[in-house]
Amino acid sequence: MKRTTGFSMMALAAAVLPFASTFAVAQDTCSVSLTQDPLVMRVGKDEFRVAFGLDGGACKASGGCSGPIRYNATWQAEDGTRNTEQKTVAFEIPQGAERSLSVDRSYFDNGEAQHTTQLVDVGVDQIRCDASAHGELASR
Repeated sequence: MKRTTGFSMMALAAAVLPFASTFAVAQDTCSVSLTQDPLVMRVGKDEFRVAFGLDGGACKASGGCSGPIRYNATWQAEDGTRNTEQKTVAFEIPQGAERSLSVDRSYFDNGEAQHTTQLVDVGVDQIRCDASAHGELASR
């Protein structure tokens, strides 16, 4: 009896595995890209907005796209010390749209509003499309 059950489980696994990889590839494939370099806006001494223009032409027909943008922000304090922080911001391209904008609000300082800091570099590491429902991601 155990031999038959083991064979049945192997057959089931062999039948399901090819489909599982198809779904995984579809989820990991993201056709969203930046339209230009991120735009940095100073709001205060240590407060910035980082805007990402997104091109998602393939999202228009597919019901829209959403997911996280992971980026590194390098900032410099008045004394010359530099720090790099990894940040994540959510994006959403609604159904029927080809482009969107996502803006992250960030503070860069080693003491709250005590210093004037400069944001010297913003580099995008990854833009990922998620299968989750739109609007579930929050900016961090």
